Amino acid sequence: MTGLASLGLTAEQEHLYRRLLRNPGTDLDPSLPALTELRALGLVDEALNAAAPAVAVDLLVRRRIEHTQRRLAELSLAWDVLTELTEEHRSGRTVQMVEHLPDGRAVTLRMRTLMNDDPGEFAHLKERAYYQETGYALAPFNRLLARGLRSRTLFSARALRDPEQEPHARVQHALGDLHRVTTEPIRHLAVVNRAVAFVQADPADPMAGALQIRQPGMVAMLADVFDGMWERARDLDEMPLSPIEQQVLHALTCHDTDEAAARALHVSVRKLRAHVADLMARLGAATRFQAALLAKERGWL
Repeated sequence: MTGLASLGLTAEQEHLYRRLLRNPGTDLDPSLPALTELRALGLVDEALNAAAPAVAVDLLVRRRIEHTQRRLAELSLAWDVLTELTEEHRSGRTVQMVEHLPDGRAVTLRMRTLMNDDPGEFAHLKERAYYQETGYALAPFNRLLARGLRSRTLFSARALRDPEQEPHARVQHALGDLHRVTTEPIRHLAVVNRAVAFVQADPADPMAGALQIRQPGMVAMLADVFDGMWERARDLDEMPLSPIEQQVLHALTCHDTDEAAARALHVSVRKLRAHVADLMARLGAATRFQAALLAKERGWL
């Protein structure tokens, strides 16, 4: 294979590209299929000028690489089939591509069974970092982290209005369950080892249980959705201050006493000190002086 054929061009496409490269502005029928295809590839512009050779080759190489990556991804799905067959062999039952699990307890049990067998990778998208009312036991999950589970949790920035959410997220983050915050709309999603996904059976009814999905293409797509949201999300330390946090920080820099700062904000001294404690915890500061320095480093002052 010679010339540009090794990069995916047909003989006719290469002939036209070389012709326009040698003779810019050559009068050609713009409806020629090969010419239309070259324009779609970015090798020829609307004025029928050929892209510079370095640009053209770079575009074709990148296109070839993307094509190869897609083919490799398709081949890698064979490992998902192996996982499915292994599970059937282990459990002695047919593994359903989509299975309805009746409630949160069943979902948790299924996910933990999968991770106990292979503590590889866990991705979790949810509204809050912690659901205290569910009685979710963290100890078994933290033992999985200790065994080497790579976990990422992405939760809604709205949850930070609850003062208990951020401290919990920071503790889990330190244990290895990395946490980030997103402002994008949330649909509950969990992906185990990029092989099994769990989604709400009915987004309008939290009591409707969840769907366990093993269909490789669907799981790969859901894992990609999570990865994209994770890349666009922010670390906890990168979240901007809320209006009340901005007011508290400003009041502390402008007033010598808590009483004066509280009067300026029209809150009680006790409430002010609670806000200050929350700010210090968010900054990881042991003293107010240290908090002021850290706030200045982040551009909050």
